[in-house]
Amino acid sequence: MTFQRLPLIFSIGVMTYSSAGAQEAGIFSEMDRLHPVWAENGMVSAQEREAAEIGRDILAKGGNAVDAGVAVAFALAVTLPRAGNIGGGGFMFIHDAESGDTKAIDYREMAPSGASRDMFLNDAGEADSTKSLQSGAASGVPGTVAGMRMALDTYGSMDWAEVIAPAIRLAEKGISVTPELADSLEASREEFMAYPDSAAIFLKPDGSGWRPGELLVQADLAQTLRTVAEQGPDGFYKGAVAENIAKAIQAAGGPMTVDDLAAYKPVMREPVRGTYRGYDIVSMPPPSSGGVHLIQILNTLEGYPIGPLGHNSAETIHLMAEAMKLAYADRSEYLGDPDFVDVPAEALTSKDYAASLREKIGALATPSAMIAPGDLGPYESDQTTHFSIVDKDGNAVSNTYTINLDYGSGLVAGGTGVLMNNEMDDFSAKPGVPNAFGLIGGEANAVEAGKRPLSSMTPTLVLKDGEVWLATGSPGGARIITTTLQVIMNMIDHGMNVAEASTAPRVHHQWLPDELRVEEGISVDTLRLLSARGHSIAEKPVMGSTQTIMRDVQSEALLGASDPRRPDAATVGF
Repeated sequence: MTFQRLPLIFSIGVMTYSSAGAQEAGIFSEMDRLHPVWAENGMVSAQEREAAEIGRDILAKGGNAVDAGVAVAFALAVTLPRAGNIGGGGFMFIHDAESGDTKAIDYREMAPSGASRDMFLNDAGEADSTKSLQSGAASGVPGTVAGMRMALDTYGSMDWAEVIAPAIRLAEKGISVTPELADSLEASREEFMAYPDSAAIFLKPDGSGWRPGELLVQADLAQTLRTVAEQGPDGFYKGAVAENIAKAIQAAGGPMTVDDLAAYKPVMREPVRGTYRGYDIVSMPPPSSGGVHLIQILNTLEGYPIGPLGHNSAETIHLMAEAMKLAYADRSEYLGDPDFVDVPAEALTSKDYAASLREKIGALATPSAMIAPGDLGPYESDQTTHFSIVDKDGNAVSNTYTINLDYGSGLVAGGTGVLMNNEMDDFSAKPGVPNAFGLIGGEANAVEAGKRPLSSMTPTLVLKDGEVWLATGSPGGARIITTTLQVIMNMIDHGMNVAEASTAPRVHHQWLPDELRVEEGISVDTLRLLSARGHSIAEKPVMGSTQTIMRDVQSEALLGASDPRRPDAATVGF
């Protein structure tokens, strides 16, 4: 697999690569060996370098992983506007080394009080993606600011204003436009042109795009951040900022009100937990489907000798694809906001259920049309971003947040600089109809006022003997779960280091559509063998952007890597 631009964090050599599975195809004889970044005192892995360096500087000043995490989250709102945000929401996973406690902060967006089940249907009763992706109605009530405050108040050690200050400085003084940022802004030109306040920031006055090396200043966002720093979450959810957000949403056809903003609350949740070959897997609970189905797939695969079968061999990929299909079918039926529906997380993540799923896996691919959600008795975006942080004491943060598609709905609330999310598309606009990522949803994820839409975000910690061994996660919409899965399997089953695990070619199957998606780099002979087993192969663009840190529990050294699929990503430590 070839990547044109690798971040400077990697040093590259050459190794001979072979495995039992690779030998069946007679290729994969050689691949680049990537060496992870090494640090002793703290490490940050994020999708944008300046934000990662801000987090590292917070750690160097004596802050802990949560202090650094909050600083990175606000900085990404400036430096990675396509996904970093204060106009969206997500999930933060926190491990407190002293107590051994791990908690999940759910700061997912919520449907406004005026939301209704059929709000995204047209006059013919069919789902209308224009309404759920490009209008004011596409935006849920943002949760990032409230979630960051909960994290800092509960686990942080630094002052709120101090951790926001670097983001204010970046927005006020401007950031240098990178080639990747320039490309993504140009790709969203049409969306910006629909909203003058958005075009005024992300396009030049003459309508041309920003070029690499030019300075992008976000003065309104700087003022909003300053207000939040001075007033806390009330500076966002009440007062002038809230009024401007509600006004912009309503002008674009959405129902959000200032009362909806004032009523927003994040939730502290218990993680979902599982085990895989002696490691503890701790991941995000509903309303994310990520943790439940990550553990479900791992449980299913644990019954097979994945390591000896070989990395990305036909047999390994076949088993992975079949396990993925079964999990995504269950996702369509059972997953939703646990405050509104009864999610059978314990049943889905049980070893007994995984054993029953293995009985459904044969030598040939099972057509998706023949797969239905499991019978459990009583009764989950592509341009997301993830960062991982581990500090010198072993505290860890794994955080994934989003505004859904690139630049969300494209709407900037006038006078705030805040890009609004289009997360309402993650609800099932019409049960059984796919969303923007082709994911099928059911009644459990139907639109309802005050409800949080189902997500695939999978911030995850892997523990060994009660201590953090791995912090990882990724953007990627429907492919987040399987991307995170493969990083974990690459390290546990195939003995890769963290950089190799982050770089290896990926596969994905989500039940519907019935296709096995693969990245370039999978053996042609392996693909032929998979086709002979009945898999419909679709080679498509790269998947995910993992940001991963491994902690050696013996030496306490930190080894990290940023996925080279996104050239602006960086892992930094000290």
